[in-house]
Amino acid sequence: MFCEKAIELIRELHRMSDGQLPAFNEDVLRQVLQEMEALYEQNQTDVNEAKAGRAELIPSIKLRHCCLLRNQRCLTAYLYDRLLRIRALRWEYGSVLPANVRFHMCAEEVQWISQYKKSLASFMRSLGGGEGLDITQDMKPPKSLYIEVRCLKDHGEFEIDDGTVILLKKNSQHFLPRWKCEQLIRQGVLEHVMS
Repeated sequence: MFCEKAIELIRELHRMSDGQLPAFNEDVLRQVLQEMEALYEQNQTDVNEAKAGRAELIPSIKLRHCCLLRNQRCLTAYLYDRLLRIRALRWEYGSVLPANVRFHMCAEEVQWISQYKKSLASFMRSLGGGEGLDITQDMKPPKSLYIEVRCLKDHGEFEIDDGTVILLKKNSQHFLPRWKCEQLIRQGVLEHVMS
């Protein structure tokens, strides 16, 4: 039946919860494009015959054209939803996406997120009177400027603004400025200890 593979792509995205990125389904995408090519070629043939006087072909031409448009909308929705998810993951994890997320991306999506990161970095450098402003920090308004964090894995030395160097070793706890450690919390190096 027409459009089944395109709807399968949409269902695949719908089954995944927000914040997750399914693997790029190139095989089904290619099948949908092949179906669209076959529908288009059949329509071209029938249109030429309809021009020659076979008016009974017009309903089937319209049906195939509607299927082409539906497949096009489904593919566009699939690709756009994936880009929205990738953009949201950039804001959630920071400039370095986890390996499992990058594994599920196709080459074009990797190129797109690279361009997005460059554009975002350029925009942030243009803010704050020449000093730049990191708008990815403090996604939620802080209750205090310092927080207690526990190190989940060995990370090495970490320098804060006053020049103090702190050694982040697994299971060590520290009282650090929120804005300095928020990125490490998102990357899974630190966890916020709730008192």
